[in-house]
Amino acid sequence: MENQRLKEQIPRYYFCTLIIGTGAAGYNAADELWSLGQRDIAIVTDHKNAGTSRNTGSDKQTYYKLTLAGGEPDSVMEMAKTLYEGQCVDGDQALCEAALSAPCFLKLVNLGVPFPRNRWGEYVGYKTDHDPRRRATSTGPYTSKLMTECLERSVEEKGIPIFDKMQVIRILSDQKQVYGLLCLDLSFEGGEEETPFVLFECSHVIYAVGGPAGMYHDSVYPHGHYGASGLAFEAGVKGKNLTEWQFGLSSLKPRWNVSGTYMQVLPRFISTDEEGKDEKEFLADYLKDPYEMLSLVFLKGYQWPFDVRKLKGGSSLIDVCVYLEQNRGRRIFLDYRKNPLKKDIAFDRLIPEAFSYLSQAGACFGTPIDRLRHMNPMAVEFYKSRGVDLEKEPLEIALCAQHNNGGLSTDAWWQTNLKGFFAAGEVSGTHGVYRPGGSALNAGQVGSLRAAQYIAARGKETICSHETFEVLAKEAIEEAGELVKKAVERGFKNWGEDCEKNRGKNCVEGRPIHAKDLWKEASKRMSRCGGPIRSRALLKEALEENEKDRVRLETTVFVKNPGELWILFRLRDVLISQKVYLQAMLDYMDQGGKSRGSALYTEKPESEITFDMFREFTCEREEMGKTPIQEIVLEGEKAVAFWRQPCPIPQDDDFFENVWRGYRENGNVF
Repeated sequence: MENQRLKEQIPRYYFCTLIIGTGAAGYNAADELWSLGQRDIAIVTDHKNAGTSRNTGSDKQTYYKLTLAGGEPDSVMEMAKTLYEGQCVDGDQALCEAALSAPCFLKLVNLGVPFPRNRWGEYVGYKTDHDPRRRATSTGPYTSKLMTECLERSVEEKGIPIFDKMQVIRILSDQKQVYGLLCLDLSFEGGEEETPFVLFECSHVIYAVGGPAGMYHDSVYPHGHYGASGLAFEAGVKGKNLTEWQFGLSSLKPRWNVSGTYMQVLPRFISTDEEGKDEKEFLADYLKDPYEMLSLVFLKGYQWPFDVRKLKGGSSLIDVCVYLEQNRGRRIFLDYRKNPLKKDIAFDRLIPEAFSYLSQAGACFGTPIDRLRHMNPMAVEFYKSRGVDLEKEPLEIALCAQHNNGGLSTDAWWQTNLKGFFAAGEVSGTHGVYRPGGSALNAGQVGSLRAAQYIAARGKETICSHETFEVLAKEAIEEAGELVKKAVERGFKNWGEDCEKNRGKNCVEGRPIHAKDLWKEASKRMSRCGGPIRSRALLKEALEENEKDRVRLETTVFVKNPGELWILFRLRDVLISQKVYLQAMLDYMDQGGKSRGSALYTEKPESEITFDMFREFTCEREEMGKTPIQEIVLEGEKAVAFWRQPCPIPQDDDFFENVWRGYRENGNVF
C-alpha cells in the first residue's frame, strides 16, 4: 500500500486489489484473498453497516447448497442442471456454483453461521421454489446477516484495512482495463483548502456493491443500499439479463417481504387516497368470488414473487390488483384487525390446499391477527419492534423490486470484459429468468471465491500503466469537480427557493430542482415504466425523460451543502443505470421477447391495461436452457444490445492424473 497526495492535495492510495462493498460477497472476497496469500488488499465502502446482506431477510431466509443429508441422490452435475434450467444461464457458471457450493457452505459453518444439523451431523434441508431436491437450508429470518457478521469477524481478525465512508463515484478505465477509483469522502465537511475526493490506484477490483436498488421507488431493498451499476456501465462493463428481476409484495416501513404467514392468515387488502382517507377493500372489485380471492391470498404466501406463469387463475393476480390500484394513486395496506369483507370465514370453502394447511395449523378461527399470533408470533413482534403494531394499525405495502437476477456480465472466474474488474454478489448477473430460492447467497460466495482464486494465481499478468491512471484521474477529478461546483453554486443562490417552498411537487423543466427530488421523480418513473408490467410506450417515455434528466443533472440540479454531495453522485449513477436497463427492456421487446419471470410485456397503452387482460393471460413457455442471453454495453451515449446462446455446461472427461498434473502446475486456474 502506498499513500500519497497529488499536487491538488487529493489523497491517493495504491493497492494491488480493492474490494468494493461490505456485504457477504465483499467480505468473503477479502477473506479468500488473504487466505491465498494476498496482503496488498483493502475494502472500500460507503457505509460499513449498510447493505442488503446485513439488513434484509424474510420469514425463513434460504441458503441453497448441494444436498448434504439423507439418501436422496444428488450431484454437482444435477445441481448445475437445476441452475442452468432457469433460462438464460451460462452453464460454466452454473457448474462453478454447484461445484463450490459445499466448500463455501462448510466454510460458513466453520466461521460460526448456525446452519442446523441433526444428531448425526447431517446438514438437513428442505425444498424451496424451483428446487427438485431438498437443497435449501436456513438459520431463520436473518441468514445473510449472520453470514455477513461471521465473515466480517474473520476479515477484522486478519487486520485487512477497511476504508469506510468512501463512496465510489467513478471507475477509472480506458474501456478495456481498470486502473483505479475516484471516491467521495462522506466525512467531508467543507473547507476551502480541503477536497471531498480520494483516489485509489489499483490493478484489480472486486465489485460487490449489490443490485441497483436506487433505480426503483417501490423497493424492498433496505434503506442505505443503492447499488452502483451505472458506474460500471460507464466504465465499459457489459450488462447481462438486465430485464430479469423479482418483484413482490413488501411493506414500506419497514422494508420487508410480506410472504409466508403474513399472507396465509388471510389479511384484508385495503386502499386509501394519498391522505389515508376513503378506505375500501379493493380486491373484491377485481375478484368477485370471495373464496377465490381468499385462496389466492393464501397461495401468495409461498408463491411470493410476481410470476407471469401464475396469472391465469393464479396467485399473481393479487400482485396485479395491487399494481392497478397503485397506478390509480391509491395507497395499499394489509389490515390484520378484521377478516376480509368483515365477515366470518367458512374455511372449508377455501381451496383444499389452504383449508388443509390452516386446519393442521389449528388456525381456522378468529381474525388475521389472531391467526398470525397463533401460527407465527415472531412475525407480529418483528413489526412491533420496528414501530408497527399490527393489532392497532394497518401495514402499508406495495409491489416492490426485490432482486435483480441479471447484472454485470462475467466469465467463469467472475471477471468482466474490463480486464482486472471482477463482479460478485447480486451485481453479477449469473442468474436467468428463474432461480432456486437462496441460490443468490450461494452465488455470492462462489463468485467472490472464484475472483480471489484468479487474482491470486494470475494477478501478476495484469500490468497497469501509472501514466494512464494519472490521465484518467485528472479527467475524472475535473468532471466531478465541475459537477459539484455548479450544483453547490445553484444551492447557494436563491435559485432553489421556489422549489423548496413546493418540496414534493414536480418542478417545471428548466427550473432548479434539488438532487433528492429529481431522484424521487426518476425512481417513481422507473417503478411505473420498468417494473413488473412493461409496455413499449411506457419504456420509450421513460427513456425520453431519462435523457432530459441527465441534462438537468448538469444544468439545473442543486444541493444545499457538502453533506448532500452523496445524493448528487447517487443520482448520477441511478440515471446511467436506468438508461441501460430501460434500453435493455425495450430491445427485448423489439426482438420479439415474450412475458416471462417477473415481467409482463404488452403493446397496449397504459390506459388500456386492465385486470381482465391479466386474468386471461397465458404464458408462452420457452425451452429450458436454450433461451438466448441478452448483453448490452454503453458506447458513449448509446446503449447497444446483442444476443448470444448460453454457454453449455462443461462436459470434461476429467482423467484424474491429468487434472492432478494441471493442479500442481497452475491450480487449474486458466
